[in-house]
Amino acid sequence: MQNQQQGQMHQNMHTGAVPPQMNHGGHELFDVHEVLSSAIGTLNSYLMLRQHVKDPELMDILDRQYQFIQDEYNITLECFKTGQDPSKPTGKYMMKQGNDWVYGMKPSQPKKPWQSASEINDEYISSCMLASCKTGASMKAVAACEVTNPVVRRVLADSIPNCIEMAYELSIYQNKNHYYQVPQLAQQDMQQILNAFGPAQGMPQMQNNMNNMNMNNMNMNNMNH
Repeated sequence: MQNQQQGQMHQNMHTGAVPPQMNHGGHELFDVHEVLSSAIGTLNSYLMLRQHVKDPELMDILDRQYQFIQDEYNITLECFKTGQDPSKPTGKYMMKQGNDWVYGMKPSQPKKPWQSASEINDEYISSCMLASCKTGASMKAVAACEVTNPVVRRVLADSIPNCIEMAYELSIYQNKNHYYQVPQLAQQDMQQILNAFGPAQGMPQMQNNMNNMNMNNMNMNNMNH
């Protein structure tokens, strides 16, 4: 990550030179604050839910994701506080599952609020984890668009695919256990939607319009002279 040289100085039009640790805009401060707070919330949720996990596979996913999210949180915090490259680069999360999905719906009991905390189960736990990963991806994508510090922007941008990978891992786990059912449209309807768009063919009309505009401008200039 070499988007920002160590010690690079930026300018504030009113106060002069801006040191790296202060190289943050207003939107960035608030957005990254939300990202870090969300990461803490996710870690705390994982910690509280862990004691209720029954499936060893889900326990393995939770532990691996917890460690990765914690490491990524520290990297983000470091570059946010210093404004410079963190001491280690953002890692790449890799799930263990394959990409196999089971499509279709099978009957299940209607969802309803619990009557007791003893009803906490792996379906609920994996759903909470999935929701946290999806929230993290959305918040980091929004924040990265507002960040002025190039290092913080790159750290956030690099972490978004990790949130997606973790969410995908949980989705596959839920699907395999019939917690996350995936309906499909009828093949005829699906085919119609798949064929609803065609490839773009370049910009010939736009180029012609630009040439016409240039010619009109030249004609107007000649008339003025």
